[in-house]
Order: sequence, then C-alpha cells, then structure tokens
Amino acid sequence: MSDRLSIVVVEKDRERALLIVDSLRAAGDHEIIVISEQTGLARRISERNPDVVLVDVTSPSRDMLEELTLASSPMERPVAMFVDRSDDSLTRTAIEAGVSAYVVDGLAPGRIKPVLDAAITRFQMFQRMRAELAATKRALEERKIIDRAKGLLMKARGLDEDAAYALLRKTAMDQGKKVAEVAEALVTAAGLLS
Repeated sequence: MSDRLSIVVVEKDRERALLIVDSLRAAGDHEIIVISEQTGLARRISERNPDVVLVDVTSPSRDMLEELTLASSPMERPVAMFVDRSDDSLTRTAIEAGVSAYVVDGLAPGRIKPVLDAAITRFQMFQRMRAELAATKRALEERKIIDRAKGLLMKARGLDEDAAYALLRKTAMDQGKKVAEVAEALVTAAGLLS
C-alpha cells in the first residue's frame, strides 16, 4: 500500500473502528472514511467511490453480503472482510460476491496492512484474468464471424478459403477497418438479403 488510497472502513463498533484507522494511518497517508451504520450501506459507499473497502463484522448475514455487493461493486474494487465467526456457506457467498480477502478471527492491528495488500493484489490478478477472458471471448466471436464471412464468399464467388480471407483482408485494408468489422458487415448484409 505505497500509494495514497481512499479506504472506506465499515465498522459499527467505535473502538474497533479506531483500531483499524490507527493501523491504516501507520501503514501510510490514506484517506480513510468510517461508516458505522449498515443501513443504506450501498448508497454510502457508492457516494464515496473508494479505492478499497474494509469491512469488519462479527458475523456477516446474507443480507449484509448482498448489500455489500451492491455497495462496493467487488468486481470494481478490492474488498477485505474481517469476521469473528463464519460458516462454509457464508464464506462461499462472500467469495462468490467478489470479496478479495475473507479473514475469520483475524482482526489484529499488525495484520490489517498485509491483508489489505493481499486483497489489492488478488483483486488486480482477478481483474487481469477477467480482461484476458473477455479479450479471448471477443477474439473467438470475431473468428466465428470471419469464418462465416469466408464461407459466404467461398459460396458466392467460388473462392477457396485462402482467397476468401485474402479478399476480406484486402477490403479491410482498403477501408481502414479491421477484418472482423468487414466480415461482420458482410454477414449482416447476407442476412438481410436471404
């Protein structure tokens, strides 16, 4: 946690909130906002749009996890959750909701920074994986469209596969577009004509 972060701490117990804030201040010059009231949590966190959310609760309920999911958009920012007690189902629900670090019976001043660092690193790793997956899906869809366009050209013009692709590529270059864009336009036009 070397950069200055905006951190929202969700903690209703004043003493524990002060412990967390002191520990975060010792770890760096961060903007720290404490939210003690869990009602309207989604709105309160969204208004602040923090870099990281740290939640400390005795025992999270499903409603609280749902509210946290809405509030913190765990897929958009790291969330570290400290709980005093849990069960397998709640742990699974929290992780599936996108909580980056779920620590049971582990709130100690010396552990807050390493857990937040781990949550941030894990979140960044999952962000990269999600981006790679999205890019791979996009490439696969483009490949399917290009293959359909090649098939249309092969049938309409009597070309072999290499010649059909060469024609798509030349057309794309002439128009300053991607091959996939030209292929999609061809497939769309063919759909309108049939």
